[in-house]
Amino acid sequence: MHQDKRIHHVGLQRKLCSAEEAAQWIHHGDTVGTSGFTGSGYPKAVPMALADRIQQAHDDGKPFQIQLLTGASTGPELDGALAKVNGVSYRAPFNTDPNMRQRINAGDTNYLDMHLSHVAPLFRSGALGDMDVAIIEVSAIREDGTLIASTAVGNNQLWLDSAKKVILEVNDWQCRELESMHDIWEVSSTFPHQIIPIVNVSDRIGKHYMSVDLDKVVAVVKTHASDRNAPFSPSDDNARAIAGHLLEFFDYEIKKGKMPSQLLPLQSGIGNVANAVMEALNEGHFENLCAYTEVIQDGMLTMLEDGKMSSASATAFSLSPEKAKYFNENIGIFLNKIVLRSQEISNHPEVIRRIGCIAMNGAIEADIFGNVNSTHIMGTRMMNGIGGSGDFARNAYLSIFMTPSLAKGGNISSIVPMISRVDHISQDVQVIVTEQGLADLRGLSPRSRAQVIIENCAHPTYRPLLKEYYRLGLENVSMQTPHLLKEALSWHDQFVATGSMLSELK
Repeated sequence: MHQDKRIHHVGLQRKLCSAEEAAQWIHHGDTVGTSGFTGSGYPKAVPMALADRIQQAHDDGKPFQIQLLTGASTGPELDGALAKVNGVSYRAPFNTDPNMRQRINAGDTNYLDMHLSHVAPLFRSGALGDMDVAIIEVSAIREDGTLIASTAVGNNQLWLDSAKKVILEVNDWQCRELESMHDIWEVSSTFPHQIIPIVNVSDRIGKHYMSVDLDKVVAVVKTHASDRNAPFSPSDDNARAIAGHLLEFFDYEIKKGKMPSQLLPLQSGIGNVANAVMEALNEGHFENLCAYTEVIQDGMLTMLEDGKMSSASATAFSLSPEKAKYFNENIGIFLNKIVLRSQEISNHPEVIRRIGCIAMNGAIEADIFGNVNSTHIMGTRMMNGIGGSGDFARNAYLSIFMTPSLAKGGNISSIVPMISRVDHISQDVQVIVTEQGLADLRGLSPRSRAQVIIENCAHPTYRPLLKEYYRLGLENVSMQTPHLLKEALSWHDQFVATGSMLSELK
């Protein structure tokens, strides 16, 4: 038999089939686990074939929905395709696809939003049930049947171990050389858990390949398809101002002797503001930086290439189309600088606490006492999920949340009296940054926090209103946390009713 360039195991070559044939192994009510994290490394062909099959069943008047578990967000060929045919009854643990978001917010799909480091332990506990099928994208199958992951590791090994049936998508768009980047270390399911022996960002503690029971592999599908590589917007004035405040703060901490000159391992959330911070760090005077994070974005990749960053550990990439192409063509530059781990390790509280990460994550809104909402608009409409921000915020040496002070053309203030949804309690929020300034909340009581946040972070349009709210709280309540309960969410009520928080607040 002719040996495929990516499939070197003869037995698995015999299981090659079309995506449509592979999708026949999946049935109504199945729990399906897939690879994929932040739009990288997710299966593309089989989910689309499954969506067609589900649509045909619905046209015939037959029920067909699956329960879907992933690493984190995927792409239009998976979440998007299945959502369009209402093919998912249950989704966990994270989503950013607009079609799936619409299904979740409409109540068509039950959604479990959870800390990403908790997915594997919760699954092992049995709370999420048994896994019927795993669909895993790989970049190659080795001669002994072991597997080379692609651009995301996520929960791949757990799903491979747990599923009754396994479908492999071998994507030759992905670099074959990715093999040496992966570090697959399995966490013990017994108590007490073993110590995770990572003390430096670049430490490698596992294998560079994944394993699977070959008897469980029912289908192998060949693909050539890019990841969901979304472009980043150019840094705007707000993003650059936020980055500037952060760099000034880092300099101050170094001068006080609270951090080394090369900072501490960086964790950066996803988005344009986070990418702008990486760009600013690359242009700044800091040297020999490192990152222990979930996702490597454009800015971090540039830092690694330019030598500003010596090493980075993550579980996946999230690159623009241009940067993804560049990475594939120049992967040799990065082979010894990047480690891709399972998300249970990349997000593990033990490691985050031990190495002392600086956690930098985005917020939708923050209140004057330092609580943060990072997942819901107006408290009810899910935008994405908490992802790994909670894993890092609670356990980092320094927990930072960033947001522009205004949204929707000034009709929304990101600094409000009380947030409409609590994702990060004030005890896990140490620093809040907007383009207006930075509030260092460490060691401050609720009342002191309110004064610092209002003065440093609120937009001038809303600052007097926040001061008045706080003043009335002190006069009429005068408790540890002086909220006016009848008015605390009135800003959100006004926006829902009129389209502006300012309508009756002026």
